[in-house]
Amino acid sequence: MRKKIGLYFGTFNPVHSGHLAIANHMAEFSDLDEIWLVITPHNPFKKKSSLLDNHHRYQMVYEATKDYPRLKPTDIEFKLPQPNYTVNTLAYIQEKYPLHEFALIMGEDNLKSFHKWKNYEVILKNHHIYVYPRVSKGQIPDEFEGHERIHPVDAPVMEISSTFIRNAIKEKKNIRPLLPEAVWKYVDEMNFYR
Repeated sequence: MRKKIGLYFGTFNPVHSGHLAIANHMAEFSDLDEIWLVITPHNPFKKKSSLLDNHHRYQMVYEATKDYPRLKPTDIEFKLPQPNYTVNTLAYIQEKYPLHEFALIMGEDNLKSFHKWKNYEVILKNHHIYVYPRVSKGQIPDEFEGHERIHPVDAPVMEISSTFIRNAIKEKKNIRPLLPEAVWKYVDEMNFYR
């Protein structure tokens, strides 16, 4: 069966309640059948000590989404050469799943710099883009305003960041309400971000 799938990219370090709220909102209030959370791999050319290993971030996304049948974690980018560009991932995923239609999910802040992405015109020619609101500075370029393939979604504005969560854990703050319960347990048991 042909499905319309929204791809929601992120490092998910860690995945938090804001990510889950946006993904679920897209699944419930748009014409997308499923949302795949695409965990971005650790770029081997960047030294990023705060970024957990790929398998830990995948496990957290799995734990966060297992009770939501329309939300799926995917490690598809782990197998692609690094550094990777979204245009390449989209080409690969479309080839691997030719019966599905793939759309991109991004925050309004990313749309403002989308014209700087590698081969953004190719992405726009082949895929729809669903944009959720973010509190951010800057203007959306005129070429994207009212574009037939760009769909603003009236989703809740989520101002929770993974950076804030990591810093709060380091400072021994209780941020449990900001994480799905299973993710909180995983982070706590593994002693992450301390």
